Amino acid sequence: MVNLVTDTPTGETAGRMSHGISFGEAFRVWLRVAALSFGGPAGQIAVMHRIVVDEKKWIGEDRFLHALNYCMLLPGPEAQQLAIYIGWLMHRTAGGLVAGILFVLPGFLSILALSYVYVVFGSLDAVEGMFFGLKAAVLAVVVQAVIRIGRRALKNPAMVAIAAAAFVGIFVLHVPFPLIILIAAITGFVGSKSGSRLFQAGNGHKAAAGHALADADSALGEDTPTHARPNLVWSLKISAVLLALWLGPLLLLYVFRGGDDVFTQIGVFFSKMAVVTFGGAYAVLAYVAQEAVQHYGWLRPTEMLDGLGMAETTPGPLIMVLQFVGFMGAYRDPGGLDPITSATLAAMLTTWVTFVPCFLWIFLGAPFIEKLRGNASLASAMSAITAAVVGVILNLAIWFGLHFLFTEASIHRFGPIWIELPVWSSLALPSLILSVAAASAIFRFRMSVIPTLLACAVAGMAWKLLGTL
Repeated sequence: MVNLVTDTPTGETAGRMSHGISFGEAFRVWLRVAALSFGGPAGQIAVMHRIVVDEKKWIGEDRFLHALNYCMLLPGPEAQQLAIYIGWLMHRTAGGLVAGILFVLPGFLSILALSYVYVVFGSLDAVEGMFFGLKAAVLAVVVQAVIRIGRRALKNPAMVAIAAAAFVGIFVLHVPFPLIILIAAITGFVGSKSGSRLFQAGNGHKAAAGHALADADSALGEDTPTHARPNLVWSLKISAVLLALWLGPLLLLYVFRGGDDVFTQIGVFFSKMAVVTFGGAYAVLAYVAQEAVQHYGWLRPTEMLDGLGMAETTPGPLIMVLQFVGFMGAYRDPGGLDPITSATLAAMLTTWVTFVPCFLWIFLGAPFIEKLRGNASLASAMSAITAAVVGVILNLAIWFGLHFLFTEASIHRFGPIWIELPVWSSLALPSLILSVAAASAIFRFRMSVIPTLLACAVAGMAWKLLGTL
């Protein structure tokens, strides 16, 4: 008999690990990682590497990068999934659960508190000014993401063409984001099978130069722990449990509240997002904005910027912005409940269906990681998806800019094609000035994201309080 929590035959002690690191010590380390996880996936992964590899020496450099490369193949936030993976590797299923939950919990509580402030005190000048400043900074941060990811992904004409096609598809033709991801994956897979060098995937994340910690010198060692080896019975059992936890609430909502209920719609919509969130929060936000604003009417375009500003300034994955979208959707359509109560439940539901699948992907696939990493065609498909993500994020930057810098937009139709363009006479000068200042801080003076966000928030508050808006 297999215990799903310890991944070992029933009766063995979960905390008795050969590496000698207690579960209590691991809990404190993951809590520390969670509290310092600001600045998007790159910063979060850097913090995790510094603490887990350099400082604690739990695992070696090669094993860390091995796990990271696998997590980058998955939908969802790779930093949180990497935490789950390492926690599972060190302390079995219980370790993975603790690492993954702690990684999300501080951000969830922080954004929930800011959401309350947003809907209760949002009309106050100081609060309104703070979110105005955050919008300007977030616009510059998204542009930075386009450039950063583009430099890494667009290595040849084929990747540039995929990015351009993705941009045209979502901006002009309004092709759904999941379909763009599917087409890009098929293109990369077929291109790899054709033997073209343009579709050969890179080597992923490289080991850091210098004296990297060898696996043999780490606490875990270089051998694969017994519980980390493929075990089909355990994989099927844990997958069944996680699938029930993920989809069970959706089934209950559909049965008792119906398909048109806001909670059912939120649960189903963000469950779909959980399986197509390749490329990080910026990529999926383009599709979320398209659906949540234009189709469901859960929130306004500028409110998407406010939510992303919350996620940028709090610990945890940037995809936590989805929690704010769900919160606002239920706040505006409470379904017979008190608006704040409804919004809180929707925020919890959104977070649940967004992150429970992350545990499924790791616990199901991690024991078979070697086979996945050795698949060159799969790696090429992921490279093509990353290229497509560049075009999608460019669309997001333009969409944000259109709705932040201008107070009016017009729709231009050309048969089945329609494009939203700004009304130039509606240019908002305060928005333009603060956006230029934020862009200068990031691109000219090389300020990091958090100081830029804080400076813009203070500038926005001052601007509003001085009555210049």
